[in-house]
Amino acid sequence: MIVYLKRENGGLTKLTAPERGCWIHVYGPFANEQTQKLSEQLSIDIDFITDSLDIDERSRYESDEGKDLIVMKTPVKNKGISDSEALVITVPIGIIRSVDYIITVSPHPNDVIEFFINTPPKNFNPEDQEMFILSLFERNVTVFSEYLRYLNNKRYSFEKALYNSSRNEDLTSLLNIQKSLIYFVTNLRSNDLLLMKIQRSNFLKIKDEERLDYLGDIVIDNQQALEMSEMYSNILNGTMDTFASIISNNLNGVMKRLTSVTIVLMIPTLIASFYGMNVDHLPFAHHAYSFVIVFTLSIAIAAGFTFFFVRKKWF
Repeated sequence: MIVYLKRENGGLTKLTAPERGCWIHVYGPFANEQTQKLSEQLSIDIDFITDSLDIDERSRYESDEGKDLIVMKTPVKNKGISDSEALVITVPIGIIRSVDYIITVSPHPNDVIEFFINTPPKNFNPEDQEMFILSLFERNVTVFSEYLRYLNNKRYSFEKALYNSSRNEDLTSLLNIQKSLIYFVTNLRSNDLLLMKIQRSNFLKIKDEERLDYLGDIVIDNQQALEMSEMYSNILNGTMDTFASIISNNLNGVMKRLTSVTIVLMIPTLIASFYGMNVDHLPFAHHAYSFVIVFTLSIAIAAGFTFFFVRKKWF
């Protein structure tokens, strides 16, 4: 899908063909022939498009023949996008800057692009390419933070459920959240390196001091999101280890109780086995109340062992 957008009448207007100063957004996937045609139509290197459509592409920037490419990672809900069972994964957004227009390319719909298409801020203007890119950077950090809160709330709800019952479904859900946080930590760190390199080299060629400060604030916000993701990941790792220990401890308790019950029941069974043998000279074998005596003795010994196990808190 290709969308052409331009700032007109206080909002973004969809165009039927690209115009100078417009924003061109491309959603994948595309066949090779379509990618080649798109590259020729927009006069950009085909690698800029294919790299931006690669779900595993890392965050980076490069220039070629007067055109700039910035690739950053953004979070999306995993609705069959990846074989991973993570609730949220990351996909790239390619930002291509040329003299005539600015192009964004992404393999799947994402919250960053959809925000600017559906509810663009009042000062959002694709003709101002510097501010356009900075706005995308800021929104991307905001989306990461929102998904981090979403994952943390999910973690808390599954953790509460596990306090009452150690269901495999809840443990699996925690594992899927853990996978999502691994995506977040890895790609927030990658975005952090990208933003710091852009800031240090002034890749965007920003001359306005306020915009340089704005970029600095975005770098700080991204670092805060990275620290949050690392903290949530560490909390979840500790939670998973704790629940593994609790489950193991509960299993040990169950095995201890079953062993105690087996020992208690074994005593009457053992005595009954002796008296079931066809031999003479067993104690009380010829007594008139032999059954009562043996039965009472078995119960008494079993009760003694039961009392002992209760004192030891094995029951």
